[in-house]
Amino acid sequence: MQISASTAAPPATEAAFELVLARSQLRLNVEPGESMADVLQLAGIAIDTLCEQGVCGTCATRWLEGAPAHRDSCLSAEEQRTHVAVCCARSHGASLTLDL
Repeated sequence: MQISASTAAPPATEAAFELVLARSQLRLNVEPGESMADVLQLAGIAIDTLCEQGVCGTCATRWLEGAPAHRDSCLSAEEQRTHVAVCCARSHGASLTLDL
């Protein structure tokens, strides 16, 4: 069976995922086309952003669980082991937990 573009599931890094905030246990949905930074700010959680393109690192936030899909060019491979640029990153899985 062939799947047409209109019925195909979005790539894993474009799919909706649940953003879990470890400190408050708040759970937020991040839909395709939304950034984690936008969702956090809409929920009333202040996140510093500047470039919103993953270049400056202003929004880098510690992540605790999950598999982030890093799309930034500011964090080193070592920094990406503990931090994620919430302005542009997504999740490879169904959820991603931040240290917020």
